[in-house]
Amino acid sequence: MSRKKAAKGKAPNSSPSAGSPGGKGVGKAARSSPSIVQMNGVVHPSRPSISSSNEFYDIAFKVMLVGDSGVGKTCLLVRFKDGAFLAGSFISTVGIDFRNKVLTIDGVKVKLQIWDTAGQERFRSVTHAYYRDAHALLLLYDVTNRSSFDNIRAWLTEIHEYAQQDVVLMLLGNKADATHNRVVKREDGEKLAKEFGVPFMETSARSGLNVELAFTAVAKELKHRFMKDPSEKFKLHEYVNKEMKGAGCCRT
Repeated sequence: MSRKKAAKGKAPNSSPSAGSPGGKGVGKAARSSPSIVQMNGVVHPSRPSISSSNEFYDIAFKVMLVGDSGVGKTCLLVRFKDGAFLAGSFISTVGIDFRNKVLTIDGVKVKLQIWDTAGQERFRSVTHAYYRDAHALLLLYDVTNRSSFDNIRAWLTEIHEYAQQDVVLMLLGNKADATHNRVVKREDGEKLAKEFGVPFMETSARSGLNVELAFTAVAKELKHRFMKDPSEKFKLHEYVNKEMKGAGCCRT
């Protein structure tokens, strides 16, 4: 049985070569093994592959976290991957970092390779190179930082310029637990998301609010698109709205 390792690592200034969202390959192991097939940037092993956490997976997708520096992208990723909150002093991501997690979606093992990007302007050219082969983008703003919300339009312009036309996109208002410091209303986020036709939810890396839901929803949409099963009816907006309503917007 062919097995492929999915390593965790950093690529602060590397070009989007094999194994990265910007490259056409899927890593040395994939190129050397005839049992790994890549279709439109999606890793689809003819036999189950194995991730760095020794979990088999059936299909893999690349997800990027984007948004201004300090909105909580790294903390959101750590909460989802490790179930923990990254407390302490704020340290900006330098360039690009990534982690893997395998989810079971309707009986299918879906590996998400999640790329955490630097929000600072000086790293923007590096981030641009990784947009091309990203299958999904989670665009974050900080509900306690008005400028991070105001900059969402600029981020959406970048996304439309550099990302795939059919990329899965979701808007997240992060740090929703900071109720006393909130300056961006939930209604503002909903209005902006509706304007651009993208799903929206508020999240909190500290409390875990909606973190699992955000990634699971994206994984479901990507799996649905890949499988192309006409008997399976799935709409991302409807799923998010249903789950949010059913859980009272407080999923952890």
